[in-house]
Amino acid sequence: MGKPLFEGAEWDFQTLDRALKAIEDIALNELKLDIYPNQIEVISSEQMLDAYSSLGMPLMYNHWSFGKLFAREETMYRAGYSALAYEIVINSNPCISYLLEENTMTMQALVMAHAAFGHNHFFKNNYLFRQWTNADGILDYLAFAKRYISACEERYGRGEVEAILDSAHAIMDQGVFRYRRPPRPSKERVAEKHRKRAEYEDEAYNDLWRTLPASLQPPVTTASPDPDDEGGPDMKLPEENLLYFLEKNSPALKPWQREMLRIVRNLAQYFYPQRQTKVMNEGCATFVHFTIMNALFDRGLITDGSIFEFLHSHTSVIFQPDFDDRRYYGINPYALGYAMMADIRRICENPTEEDRDWFPHIAGTGDFMAALKEAWANYRDESFIEQFLSPKVMRDFRLFGLHDKADDAAYKVSAIHNEPGYRKVRATLARQYDVGTADPNIQVVGANLRGDRKLLLEHRMHRAIPLQHNAKELVMAHIERLWGHEVELTEVAGE
Repeated sequence: MGKPLFEGAEWDFQTLDRALKAIEDIALNELKLDIYPNQIEVISSEQMLDAYSSLGMPLMYNHWSFGKLFAREETMYRAGYSALAYEIVINSNPCISYLLEENTMTMQALVMAHAAFGHNHFFKNNYLFRQWTNADGILDYLAFAKRYISACEERYGRGEVEAILDSAHAIMDQGVFRYRRPPRPSKERVAEKHRKRAEYEDEAYNDLWRTLPASLQPPVTTASPDPDDEGGPDMKLPEENLLYFLEKNSPALKPWQREMLRIVRNLAQYFYPQRQTKVMNEGCATFVHFTIMNALFDRGLITDGSIFEFLHSHTSVIFQPDFDDRRYYGINPYALGYAMMADIRRICENPTEEDRDWFPHIAGTGDFMAALKEAWANYRDESFIEQFLSPKVMRDFRLFGLHDKADDAAYKVSAIHNEPGYRKVRATLARQYDVGTADPNIQVVGANLRGDRKLLLEHRMHRAIPLQHNAKELVMAHIERLWGHEVELTEVAGE
């Protein structure tokens, strides 16, 4: 038994460092987690609110919507209607974890285990983050985006810049590649682009421009469109990524406006994996912090008071209100994620006959961390639930199926707790975590670049549900602004 790392609620940076090293020892040597280097920062409540408003990122360009969000969150927090998060973690290399300075030392230890090791491991190893995000370059890219948009505001005016950002933000959810990797030009093509751009700048340079005010200087050419990137008559349709299509093919956008669409599109792609892994990501981090905090207690490194404080917080985080509870807002991702992670451990260590029938590949293996790390690396929420949701967890959450048809006077119970019912409940719940069914499936199906330049969009309806009329009209206006010509949207039957 060791000596407690801390006693009481107060903390200082030396205590934080001791706790971090103890947590790291358990995470790396016992759990064998694979993480990015950690960067821990302690911030004030004001800074935490600021981080909220900028999508949790340490750097962000200016936009009125971020200020509006900050004002809302601050008002709610000051009035006591909402609390602040204990931490924010950034998917970057190094992995940045923000700790709230108001936390007690026990909570600082909890959130370091949760964010700096649980989320960190998930970010580095899950296939979606490895495939779709660049943790090494995101901070540099955000710094570039902030500088670039600030320069555009000075040169072209805040109103012009905000108009483009408003339109880009309006279709941000349709600005991602869902089924194929973003196109990446070869090194030779990038080098040739830079060479042509440098030649153009040399030819266009005029020393007299230095004598004019900044507002009258010519636009920067570093964001000029590459003729080789233009879709033209050879564009590949249909195209699911509206921002990408508009960035490459809009007849109306100027080079600096295309660059702003590219910035918003890259941010949308960066956040897209997080939307698909909420249950898994939070379940991983919660399971890791629970395991580490209990290991610290078993080693005598935290006191009885600390473990009780931790358990109180942990049980609050994974609490799942009943459907008729005023606090119910759907299934708590922390609750479901943690329950499934803990259940995988149980299946590996103490399986029942039911578990051996449902999960023969992991039941009784004893190596729960191998099973968990394989799941964390190779699944997203939809496929993880489809593969690993057990009858026990369905019973614990009292899950059953309901069939709702608009013309029927009453609901129909479509799945109960029997063999076919379990499988139907699991499949139904998994589909609810498919972001493809939540986001409208809108694709570019035609564009007449040589004639009237009319843009044709198609919405493939899910379950025959059309787009909400008023919202559709508002978003269509933003698309027309970016395209510069008429845009037509057709709704067709989908799944």
